[in-house]
Formats: sequence, C-alpha cells, structure tokens
Amino acid sequence: MAKGMTPADLERVSAGHFVAEGDLVVERALAAGCKPVALLTDAEAPAAVASRIPSHVPVFAARAEARRMLTGLGVALDVIGLFERPPTRAVDDMVPTSHHLLLAEDVDNPTNIGAIARSAAAFGVDGLILDRHSADPLARRALRVSMGTALHMRHARVDDIPSIVPLLRTHGFVVCGLTPRSTAEDIAEVGRRLPASARVAIVLGAERDGLSERTLAALDHSVRIPMAPGIDSLNVAAAAAVACHSLLARTLSA
Repeated sequence: MAKGMTPADLERVSAGHFVAEGDLVVERALAAGCKPVALLTDAEAPAAVASRIPSHVPVFAARAEARRMLTGLGVALDVIGLFERPPTRAVDDMVPTSHHLLLAEDVDNPTNIGAIARSAAAFGVDGLILDRHSADPLARRALRVSMGTALHMRHARVDDIPSIVPLLRTHGFVVCGLTPRSTAEDIAEVGRRLPASARVAIVLGAERDGLSERTLAALDHSVRIPMAPGIDSLNVAAAAAVACHSLLARTLSA
C-alpha cells in the first residue's frame, strides 16, 4: 500500500468505472456484458481471460511485485480489469419485474454487501435495493467477496427504505425486516405461513443500530432469528443468508 494511503482510498475508482479482481470476477464482468477499459495481467503467464478482451482495449503486463505495488493488494492476482460501470436500475422499473428483493438500510461495509449479494443470488433474489448510506455492490471488496455475482444482481438506490414500502405493497410484496427484538416474530414461523407464491422483500439493517424506527413501523412482519442464550445477533451477511433460506427457500423447492 502506498505511503499515506488507507484501505478506503483503495475502494475509490473514477466515476463511471469499477475494478474486477481475479480471473473469475473478470470473466463474470465480461459475461454480464460490462465493457472493459483496461486489463492488467501477469507478464510471465498471462491469464487466459486476457485473450477475450477486444483488441482496442489496452492490456498491460507486469511481474508480481509490480502488480502488488500498483494495486495495493497483498496478493498479486493474475488479472485485474477496469470496466465501465453499468447503469443503475430505476426502482420503479425493478420492483414490478422482481419476485424477491433484499433491501439494505445503513449497511455501509462493502464486505457485508458483497456477501449479501452472493447469498441473494444463491436463493433466487431478483435484486438489491440500497439506501444512500449503504455500500456499493460494485466496490472492490464487495465484488471480491461476492465472487463477481454482484455483477449479475440488479441493484437500485433510494434515499431511504420506508419511502419505497408503499411501492412494494402496490406490487404485492410482503415486507419482512430482521431485528433482534424479543417482540419480533420467529422467522421460521413467518416463513411457514407465507404462501409459496408470495413475493417477499427482506429488509436488513446496520449491525450496531439495526433497522430505524421508521422502517420497523413500515414492515408487514418484524422477524427475528432465534439465538443461543447470551447472543443477540448474527453478522448482517450471515443473517441475510438465514433469512433467504427461511423465507424464500420453500418457494425455490416448490
């Protein structure tokens, strides 16, 4: 890492672009139709995916130490690509065409957002809706953790989560939010009561503060994941996976 540079600095890429790190993520970026701007690969053993880059796109080659220095990563990956960022979806277009959605309120850690995107994809979620404080699904760490699946997960931004609950209800969504409060319903019980055809929106909050009071008041169901004595909550990414399994898996197996 360059002198004076912080991990947050490494997440910043010029507006309109994102960085794909590793052959799998670069391949998934290409498969998603993202347009490459430049590629950096190993000088001695170029990554196979480099052969799929259009001829007009510059491909740079460097040895491992140079790649570590240029990227700030502790590991010299075989390939790193700079891509044009795909356009953000409009919520008004995404909600009507989705069957299941995950919503994030104040989830500001890119690692958590990446893990949430990976779980969402695994359980058949159609898209992510993030408030203005939540991390970017296409941030470097988010893409690494999601193994590139975030590139195939539609996402949209809103100012705040409560403002779109009326739109969700208009399109028949059941809105369930996770909270550790003892007054919340057992998530497994809610999952068993939902009809197999239910359109479900799952709302996730910040790890420390949880969902805001406004968001909790707007939900159809406040749900909790039962914990062992003395434990109050899971990491938000782990909770997202449990919630998807509890509320959506029955639909996938139907």
